[in-house]
Amino acid sequence: MDAKVRLYVDQPLGVGQAVPLGPEQANYLFAVMRLPVGAMVLLFNGQAGEWLARVEDAGKRRGLLVCAEQTRPQVAPPDLWLLFSPVKKERTNFIVEKAVELGVARVMPVTTRFTNSERWRQDKQLAHAVEAAEQCGATHVPLVDEIQPLDRVLATWPVERALFWADESLARGDGVEPAVAETVGAAAILIGPEGGFSEEEKAELRASPFIRPLRLGPRILRAETAAVAAMVLWQTRYGDWR
Repeated sequence: MDAKVRLYVDQPLGVGQAVPLGPEQANYLFAVMRLPVGAMVLLFNGQAGEWLARVEDAGKRRGLLVCAEQTRPQVAPPDLWLLFSPVKKERTNFIVEKAVELGVARVMPVTTRFTNSERWRQDKQLAHAVEAAEQCGATHVPLVDEIQPLDRVLATWPVERALFWADESLARGDGVEPAVAETVGAAAILIGPEGGFSEEEKAELRASPFIRPLRLGPRILRAETAAVAAMVLWQTRYGDWR
């Protein structure tokens, strides 16, 4: 029997495992999606792969699912982090959604001198990440951090993790092409604010040994476009799109 709904649950999954539902998920499955008893649902918890489960109880504010079989093993994304400066609400939501779809392991919002929107609710963005994982078939939900100042992040950066900085000043010149051997391991991508980085921030970035400047074509891109472009470039060359 085909499952029409895919749901993230923060509970153990396994053969015969009962999965009780709270009011929000019960309302979604039985009031919004109108699933009856006996319907099948795909479940994942970010640790045990994907499971096919049967609806055993369908109430207005509660429900019960029972796992039948595993449909997909747990698949971890590449060890790639995304650092970006929040922009307007819907565009920030877009960046988080696409980060999940494109296979990022961690989302790290940062503030810079020219950040024009410091609105960041970790709980809301984690909910966006979960929804994106449900829709795109991922078995993993990335870590979603609280927002931090960029200089604080750089001060404690693990030097073995290459940080690809989407440097807009390279738009009309040649980008740096790092060697494959330098980038097959842990990596991250840094996208700046709409106003760009300050001269002091650029100087700090250029002086950091773990920074890898990255050219994103001959035109200056909006923040959300740059984030998607950089993630696609990394995935096609070094990630799980190869």
